[in-house]
Amino acid sequence: MIAVVYSGSRFSDWRLANKGKVVTGFKAMGINPNLHDDRHIFQSLNKSNNLINHAEEIKRIYFYGAGSSAQERKDKIHRVFSNFFKNAKVFVEQDIVGAALATLGDNKGLVGILGSGSNAGYYNGKKMVDDNFGLGYILADEGSSNWIGRKLLKSFLTESMPDDIYDLFIESHPLDRKQVLEKVYNSSNPNQFLTSFTDFVEENASHPFVRDILAQGFELFIETYMIPLQKKYGDYPLNFTGSIAATHDKILRDVARKHRLQIDQIINEPIHNLLNYYIKKT
Repeated sequence: MIAVVYSGSRFSDWRLANKGKVVTGFKAMGINPNLHDDRHIFQSLNKSNNLINHAEEIKRIYFYGAGSSAQERKDKIHRVFSNFFKNAKVFVEQDIVGAALATLGDNKGLVGILGSGSNAGYYNGKKMVDDNFGLGYILADEGSSNWIGRKLLKSFLTESMPDDIYDLFIESHPLDRKQVLEKVYNSSNPNQFLTSFTDFVEENASHPFVRDILAQGFELFIETYMIPLQKKYGDYPLNFTGSIAATHDKILRDVARKHRLQIDQIINEPIHNLLNYYIKKT
């Protein structure tokens, strides 16, 4: 049996397959080695009955996750997973590699992630090349739900939101200045707070103010990452994964078209294509 995992900070997608057939698929707690210690990761695995029931049957695990770029973070995932899945060989890579496999397979191309965080890179058919863009929610994450949450909160706190959006925001998120600053600067996982406004953005995406925030984020992402990657590696079409890219695909395509860039695929959940990729390999 194989397990394929694609994880963000909030949720992880799991698929278990045996002899080419899906055994089960489910969502669990997110696993990010940059945010979570060994104990937290092990406990999150131990909370899933699906994993407990199949732990001994799993022989290979392919994990792709946010925060899994540096070797010491990969080692953390490998260590905890090897302890939990006693009979499994564990393979750990960052989420952008999973996004590349899901959209490109073994082909060359450019890939971007726009979900709770954001990232981009060039995949040469075997590995990511010069991927230096995963700088996290403080330094980067342009166009992601983290970035969008920051923009919303700043406009809320500075009272620069249009009145109608301000009223809707207060109704769905009854916050005050003190609560916002506490959650952003003193909570253990402020990035999870920043991503919690995704539903509000989706519900109000047709409003010019919200649409402008989305367009600004996509502009920054494309100008900062995708255009330089095209100039460096070639005129490849763009491929995207992630809930923000998929939910607001029309705005994203409009921004790309403005820069005369072609978008090929936009996939919400890479886990399906990732699983098929490994089923074909076995």
